Amino acid sequence: MPTLEVLARRATTRSLVSNWEFRPDSISPRVLELRLDEKRYPASVNGSRLDVRWFVGGDYTIHYLEASDDRTWQCRWDRHPKPTAPRKHFHPPPNASSSVDPSSLESDHHLGVLFDVLEYVETRIRERHE
Repeated sequence: MPTLEVLARRATTRSLVSNWEFRPDSISPRVLELRLDEKRYPASVNGSRLDVRWFVGGDYTIHYLEASDDRTWQCRWDRHPKPTAPRKHFHPPPNASSSVDPSSLESDHHLGVLFDVLEYVETRIRERHE
């Protein structure tokens, strides 16, 4: 839990993150849900968030979801043993399906991973506006 608390506090230093909460609750957090600022997105996007799971030993799952009226666009970064993929891997958009690519995240430090993912999301938002 201390890692999730640090990630929550540091995430809010970025203007993209509007708020956060632990799920199911702060007593027994399994997921850090980061809500992203809806004003940054085009009007066609009606919600977005990052779900962060961080495990003892440094493994993680970070799931990005972007909801529009007609679909949900999503991708996921993982670090865990997987026989058919590198330990650090990426499930690409638009549906974060079973296909796997090597991860482009360079850092193994929790803050480095978080900030790299937030940069990816910032780039995604810029592309949506173009």
